[in-house]
Amino acid sequence: MKVLMVLTSHDQLGNTGRKTGFWLEELAAPYYTFKDAGAEIVLASPQGGQPPLDPKSNEPANQTETTHRFEKDAAATAQLATTVRLDSVAQADFDTVFYPGGHGPLWDLAEDANSIALIESFLAAGKPVALVCHAPGVLRHVKTPDGRPLVEGRKVTGFTNSEEAAVGLTEVVPFLVEDELKARGGIYSKADDWAPYVVTDGLLITGQNPASSSSAAAALMKHSALAAQ
Repeated sequence: MKVLMVLTSHDQLGNTGRKTGFWLEELAAPYYTFKDAGAEIVLASPQGGQPPLDPKSNEPANQTETTHRFEKDAAATAQLATTVRLDSVAQADFDTVFYPGGHGPLWDLAEDANSIALIESFLAAGKPVALVCHAPGVLRHVKTPDGRPLVEGRKVTGFTNSEEAAVGLTEVVPFLVEDELKARGGIYSKADDWAPYVVTDGLLITGQNPASSSSAAAALMKHSALAAQ
C-alpha cells in the first residue's frame, strides 16, 4: 500500500505574529499506523521541502510516545525535511491520502487548487480520503462530480468551535471548521472536546482533534484494504 500524506506550508498565525504549521501528533500517529502496517509513505506540501511545525505541538504537554518516536527517527525526520511539491503528485500513484491538521491548512490547503483537485480525483477513483482536526476544513471548496459541495449530506466531524475557543483562536482563524462544514451542508457531529472521535461516510473519513489521529489512520487503512478488494 502506498499512502500520500499532505502537510501545510503555511507558518503565520493570522496577524498575531506567532507561528503555526502542522500539528506533530497528527503527522506522527498516522505515520506509524501506516509504517507499522508495511505501507510506503510519501509526504507532500504545497511548497515542498521542510513544512513548518506548529511550535505548540512540540511543547511537553502535547508530546506523545509517537511524537518522541518520530523525532528520534532519522529516516522520518529526513523525509519530513524533503517533502515533495504537491503539484508534482498524482492520485494514480497512491492507494489513499491522509491530511494532518494544525492551523496552517486553513490558510493554504483550504484554498489550494492542487489539493482540491487531488481530493476530488481520489474519491472519483474510489480511493478513501482521511482528514483530521483542522484538516477537514480543507474540504470547503471540494466538489462532487455534479458541482455540489462534497460534504453536503455527508456525515463529517472536525475541530469544534468550543475547542477553537479553548485555544483562544476563534477570532484569528480565517474560518471555523465546525461552522464551515455545517455551512457546506455537512451532517456535522462531535464528541466531548479533546476526546477521540472519527466519522466515516463512504470513502470520506474525518477526525475531530489530535487525539483522533491514530483512529482516523486506522479507519483509512481498513477502508483502503476494502477498496483494494
